[in-house]
Amino acid sequence: MLTALAIFAGTYLVMALGRLPGFRVDRTGAALIGAALMVAANVLTIEEAWAAINYDTIILLFGMMIVVANLRLSGGFAVVGAWVVRHARRPILLLAGIVLVSGLFSAFFVNDTMCLVLTPLVLEITRCLRRNPLPYLLAVAMASNIGSVATITGNPQNMMIGSFSHIGYRTFAAALAPTAAIGLALTILVLALLYRDEFHHENVLQPVPYRTRVNAALLWKSVLASAGMIAFFFAGWPVPKVAVVAGALLLITRRVKPHRVYREIDWSLLVMFIGLFIVIAGIEKTPFAADLFAVASRYHLERALPLSLFSGVLSNLVSNVPAVLVFKGFIPHLPDATRAWLTLAMSSTLAGNLTVLGSVANLIVIERARREVKISFWEYARAGIPLTILSMAVGIFWLG
Repeated sequence: MLTALAIFAGTYLVMALGRLPGFRVDRTGAALIGAALMVAANVLTIEEAWAAINYDTIILLFGMMIVVANLRLSGGFAVVGAWVVRHARRPILLLAGIVLVSGLFSAFFVNDTMCLVLTPLVLEITRCLRRNPLPYLLAVAMASNIGSVATITGNPQNMMIGSFSHIGYRTFAAALAPTAAIGLALTILVLALLYRDEFHHENVLQPVPYRTRVNAALLWKSVLASAGMIAFFFAGWPVPKVAVVAGALLLITRRVKPHRVYREIDWSLLVMFIGLFIVIAGIEKTPFAADLFAVASRYHLERALPLSLFSGVLSNLVSNVPAVLVFKGFIPHLPDATRAWLTLAMSSTLAGNLTVLGSVANLIVIERARREVKISFWEYARAGIPLTILSMAVGIFWLG
């Protein structure tokens, strides 16, 4: 038990810090090392380690990465973003358009992707229009987090929760899409209030000439595959199966070299997931898991408010994916496990808006914009803290 606890604590400490001080070990490396140590210390056998991996989550994430890669390479996301930006005639409409595009696409195609696509587009548009880029960049990050709450395929932690809980795609979306919709409206409101100088003067914006490179054949193929995939999701087909089949069909092509698609896949994230599954399986073999449930029961985690608070704090300490895995062991034992899983999905995702460190999506926007715009910790928190409190309050009320 002590060995397993030491490995678990060390792994999650590096997760919280981002890397091992003095070494070139990042979060993925920490997860892989922790998994290896669980086997080396005989906490788990090789067979138990393999059995601990949730292959549904890995397959779903891998399939979605291939679909998203094709949409990005075809120029599809950029086309939609550019169209919205061109037709926004006032700053507040530009803000609303960016929020809606980032939030809606994040719901189906993973929030990190939308941040990668929209950040350079928003920078170029605001530069041409001579607008303050800060509120629009914050809109990309925050709306991508909030929009991703709506479905199982919105972000990695939702994919895990979908696989663990076996909640249907339609059920998940029906429960959390209203929270996402209200959260997107709150994003517009909070940013408009905080940056009144940007939106107070309702100047008419001139259309900006913005050229996007589009592979028309690949775009149509990707759109049809994505539409079919989403339709099958809502029809109740197994989500991992549908995603990986859609991804496999898109690999049948004469136009795109396979290595271009493979470069778009976040292999390190897949490895991190595998490592964390094994680390958590090691800790679940000890009495610690039962003790943790006993402690948690004192705080009534079957209720939406306490569970959301615990989840929100932990998500900002170690990131939302590792946080969700900590809850994996005892949520099935709660009186209403389905509602608890939905609450965990809502709170772990919305908590990502609290600080710049709360979500990978936030870091993507900050890093991609760094050469032109500096988004400080406090500049982000000024909008992130009130938005997180408001959106989580909506989610807790809705699920409570």
